[in-house]
Amino acid sequence: MNLPTWVTLSRLLVVPPILYGLAQPDPISRWIVLLIFLLGASTDWVDGYLARKLDQVTELGKFLDPLVDKLLVLAPLLALVELGQVPAWGVFLILARELTIAGWRVTPALQSSIEISGANVWGKLKTVSQIGAIALLIAPLPLEWQIWAQIAFWLSVALTLISGLIYLVPPKVSSDPKF
Repeated sequence: MNLPTWVTLSRLLVVPPILYGLAQPDPISRWIVLLIFLLGASTDWVDGYLARKLDQVTELGKFLDPLVDKLLVLAPLLALVELGQVPAWGVFLILARELTIAGWRVTPALQSSIEISGANVWGKLKTVSQIGAIALLIAPLPLEWQIWAQIAFWLSVALTLISGLIYLVPPKVSSDPKF
């Protein structure tokens, strides 16, 4: 295993402290969890940068990176469901999209009709919106700010579904030279 893959796996180390910290009711624990979550989320950029810079992009890294990203996002969301901060059905929509795309990626027969590419702008928006929403939901914000955390959550759900649809049903490219 190379350095970028180790950085990817390091994201898993932040999940237990996040879950433990979210179970603590005090604001200080929430601020600590927020910092841990943002630190873990930032490694997603670091591992990709290192893999490209060091020319160490591997099949293992391409497999682990999205899997670990999903665990980092879904673990706190499930804890937030338990705490009553977000509805389970909203998290289910995110989970359903993520499982659908993961299944699509590992089933070559389903991909035969289209060319599968890396993350597009919608996938990147989805990830940023999920991280932002989770950060706002984790932070012990005053009551008047909690509506913004909910708006961010539902925006991330919408972007998650849109990015999934765009991934599964890419736009048709016209062969007409006028377009």
